[in-house]
Amino acid sequence: MIGAIIGDIVGSRFERANHKSTDFELFTDECSFTDDTAMTLAVAKALLESDGDLRVLGENTVKSMQEIGRKYPYCGYGQSFYLWLHKRHPKPYNSYGNGAAMRVSPVAYVADFKPQCMTLSNEVTKVTHNHPEGIRGAQAVAVATWAARYKPPKTEIRQLIDSNYYSLDFTIDELRPSYRFDASCQGSVPQAIQAFLESENFEDAIRLAVSIGGDSDTIAAITGGIAGAYYGVPNDLRTKALTYLPEDLRDILVEFEATYRFRNFVRGSE
Repeated sequence: MIGAIIGDIVGSRFERANHKSTDFELFTDECSFTDDTAMTLAVAKALLESDGDLRVLGENTVKSMQEIGRKYPYCGYGQSFYLWLHKRHPKPYNSYGNGAAMRVSPVAYVADFKPQCMTLSNEVTKVTHNHPEGIRGAQAVAVATWAARYKPPKTEIRQLIDSNYYSLDFTIDELRPSYRFDASCQGSVPQAIQAFLESENFEDAIRLAVSIGGDSDTIAAITGGIAGAYYGVPNDLRTKALTYLPEDLRDILVEFEATYRFRNFVRGSE
């Protein structure tokens, strides 16, 4: 999950000023955490409070997102989601935006098996993004992140996504010149996954994601979440990223990591 947060912070300064290159400084004074980080930690908080009980996960997700979203209102939320944050009785609004995919990485650390990962993903997504493309985008990211924890050959992760979610029939070099801002799941999730698949290490994954352009913080958050699960996150990048977070958000991250850090996956029946 810290990988998604790093991607968000690094990508934050490029969302409105795209940088079509992998050559840039990762952290500067212009960087900040955005809604990607805030809502990722809200999902983590909901998972902690639900303690595996699916009956309350949706309710806890709504509560956590509204609580954190209202406390940090200027993080770059989309208009529909911002209005949802402030409703007394919020309902899903049929969105297929990539907000569904940017926040879902914590479920990959809670699930023991792929079907459970898919179910958890759906539960934390459908409270807002109940459009089929929103559900699909979030699930693709959750499953890719879950699979990455096994450290399989990347060809296996590619096949998993190709067979069940999106066709990854392009390269980042082919995509980069013409890619423009697209906040839909279908227009940003495949690109973010491809950036991970072409990367050589965690930092390279973040640089590739930013170099695509478009919705840079969200694409880098999605890529970073998968890359962090696969490669691990360098301590210096983690330490630097934490300096951008207020204490209450850091506390959620630390509690979540302490709760789920030592859970390992074993290949077997799903």
